[in-house]
Amino acid sequence: MVTIVKLGGSVITEKDRPETLDGEALAALAEAIAAALDDGAVEDLVVVHGGGSFGHHHAAEHGVSASEGIRDVGGIMAVHGAMKTLNQFVLSRLDSENVPAVPVHPFSAAARDADGDLTLMTEQVATMVDEGFVPVLHGDGVVHAGEGVTVLSGDELVTELASALDADRVGLCSTVPGVLDGDDEVIPHIDDFDEVADALGASDSTDVTGGMAAKVRELLALGSPAYVFGPDAVGTFLAGGDAGTRIG
Repeated sequence: MVTIVKLGGSVITEKDRPETLDGEALAALAEAIAAALDDGAVEDLVVVHGGGSFGHHHAAEHGVSASEGIRDVGGIMAVHGAMKTLNQFVLSRLDSENVPAVPVHPFSAAARDADGDLTLMTEQVATMVDEGFVPVLHGDGVVHAGEGVTVLSGDELVTELASALDADRVGLCSTVPGVLDGDDEVIPHIDDFDEVADALGASDSTDVTGGMAAKVRELLALGSPAYVFGPDAVGTFLAGGDAGTRIG
């Protein structure tokens, strides 16, 4: 039974301050993940995390997005290097809780064709899971035919992994308790994007991957239930409960 959880970049970093980790938030999430594994609530787990003030800051500075690519190696390595640094922070916190976490860097494991379709080496992730490891992937740059390198978001990684690994549960941990409507109330269930499109705005901080609207679109594309929830609900999600907004 495969569970995929994404730790939002805005949750684990101070997104308005370049390359600033929110160590307290990350430590709490690592503790919740470890507890779920120790209790047997989760058997096979894959973790994905966003870029927050690490990747998004450099991507914006160098003019690279999910659709606009660059070929400048300095810019490419600034984005990728920042994401590797954040990934190491996540791995370190998980290791301190005895979670058998191992890194997967999408820059070296994925590519886009000229039509923008993604190929991700999910076999290695599946093998890691089968061998008892917790793969930890992250938003990253990705080589893109005809564009050089573009941005690959953590949300897209989640949907690719969910399909390839036939995931049973998918959850996105965000800074808000769920997808919010125009009155800042949690929308309990979304099964049609058009019904909530007007309520979904852009991220308040620098984000080159589309904010909440993009998250909802990606999760609806799964064709199976997924959840968006706040940091306090990660334990509920990992234990199999309904958390935040159910999508799909």
